[in-house]
Amino acid sequence: MAEHTRRLSTTALVASSLCALAACGQPGHTLDPAAPSSPAVTLVDAGTLLTCTHLPYEPFQHLDDDTGDIVGFDVDLGDLVADRLGLEQRVVDVPFDSITSGTALEDGTCDIAFAGMTITDERAGVLDFGVPYFNANQALLADWDSTVSGLADLHGGGRLGVQENTTGSDYAGRYATEHDDAPAIHTYPDLPALAHALRAGEIDAALADNGPLYLLARSHRDTSVKVEIDTGEQYGFAVRRGNTELLTVANEVLAEIRQDGRYEELHRKWFGVTPNQW
Repeated sequence: MAEHTRRLSTTALVASSLCALAACGQPGHTLDPAAPSSPAVTLVDAGTLLTCTHLPYEPFQHLDDDTGDIVGFDVDLGDLVADRLGLEQRVVDVPFDSITSGTALEDGTCDIAFAGMTITDERAGVLDFGVPYFNANQALLADWDSTVSGLADLHGGGRLGVQENTTGSDYAGRYATEHDDAPAIHTYPDLPALAHALRAGEIDAALADNGPLYLLARSHRDTSVKVEIDTGEQYGFAVRRGNTELLTVANEVLAEIRQDGRYEELHRKWFGVTPNQW
């Protein structure tokens, strides 16, 4: 698994220095966050917020071609949580199913997961989710000149691509059981492989979450998002079950950035539009 350490902001450096003077974050791995109202937080490694994610899932998390750093919307949110705690964030790339199963949090691989992860009842049974931070409907991506405008247009021999272990894959599976002439489902390990399959003509359309597909359509002008399917999905960060202290701090950070405009700035930075401009 790959690990990348994020550079501390000036705010985080000051908070970290104050923390050192107060001897917090020493063996025992418990420290007091910068916010006076927040509870003490227990960490896997003192001085570091370990954040699990799964690469690549642009624009939420991906490797920057120039720097080799892991960057993205989720990474910036994790940085803000780390800043509040006076820590540096270290992003750890792990298999997505190790996050959704809760394994990566329970075994001490990470403290928190920001992974473009949809909140589901099944996942909530093994993880503690924070407040939702992104609305994520399913969307259908096809060639720009394709006449496909929905899943029904793929009935009777159409080929639908999905990414494995995702809610898009789950949705396609349910759809197939409800329709005798549903399209054949082709599964790919990650989003780039799914996009490549579409552009190579292996599939007729790709079903995945709206945010990444809109970005793909802007990057590859020979494709377009044909329709959004209102599934009411929302992304949430997660911690191991019972880690209420870290959950509280991260929830406070997300509430603050929604109020002060930083959330909208990050949304514009990574998606090119504000949340109300989809």
